Amino acid sequence: MTHRHLFCFGLGYSAQHLAASLSGHDWKVSGTVRNADAIPKFEAMGWKIYSFDGTSPLADATARLADATHIVDSIPPGTDGDPVLRHHGADIAELSQLTWLGYLSTTGVYGDRGGEWVDERSERLPSGPRGHRRLGAEDGWLDLWRRHGVPAHLFRIAGIYGPGRSALDTLRNGRARRIIKSGQVFSRIHVDDIATVLAASMKQPQAGKAYNLCDDEAAPPQDVIAYACSLLGVDAPPEIPFEDAELSDMARSFYRDNKRVSNARIKNDLGVRLAWPTYREGLRGLLRSGTRAFSPHSCSS
Repeated sequence: MTHRHLFCFGLGYSAQHLAASLSGHDWKVSGTVRNADAIPKFEAMGWKIYSFDGTSPLADATARLADATHIVDSIPPGTDGDPVLRHHGADIAELSQLTWLGYLSTTGVYGDRGGEWVDERSERLPSGPRGHRRLGAEDGWLDLWRRHGVPAHLFRIAGIYGPGRSALDTLRNGRARRIIKSGQVFSRIHVDDIATVLAASMKQPQAGKAYNLCDDEAAPPQDVIAYACSLLGVDAPPEIPFEDAELSDMARSFYRDNKRVSNARIKNDLGVRLAWPTYREGLRGLLRSGTRAFSPHSCSS
């Protein structure tokens, strides 16, 4: 039996779904959480979990990473960079059994393109500080690949939705709004398809490669809310001009970027067939299955 050990730095929403999809298929799963209170919930799933908040190194990291064959880094970089790189880049460079590492980045590294298309060959032109930090983290992992042969892959993920985290839940929680900004579109991807892409990459590693993770249709956000309303049989909330909307700084920053993201590479290079090619299929699937079928312990990607 081939030894396979997935270690997740940051068991957020996407990493949890990947780990859950692999569990029970001859995979050992371990990883980190910021909040130690979450540890018993994950350990009940048979995973080994450790505390790591990024401010100091993971305790006993050498022993805990020693037999890792696959690593996911889903921890967002802070003002002082990616904490995994900062504290454990050298440790990871020494791992003898590591065959694949995935850094979960964001399509935000492309910045604003006025609604035009981008692909993995497009220049990275982030428009805000969070995008710049992601760019720095990507470069750090690529540097470890070039200098030390760390099998790093970059996954630039669009807006994530799935069980417990979709327009259906926003409506049910009474927080849905239809904010109108002329010409604005967002790309998105179902968390199931994120796990599928990552697993496909694990089977055919191509170190140093970047992949866009998004579905087939970038769409105006108000259209997604309206479609969710039609599925639930409720009236759509009134339209609110972007200029009049009360938004947090973070929410407003998402509207700074407007682009359509190509997913051709995950299809052509990895042979991925999306289970949920647009938000319509994705929302219908969530409604059929119940959006709380899987209850993540964290809402970070």
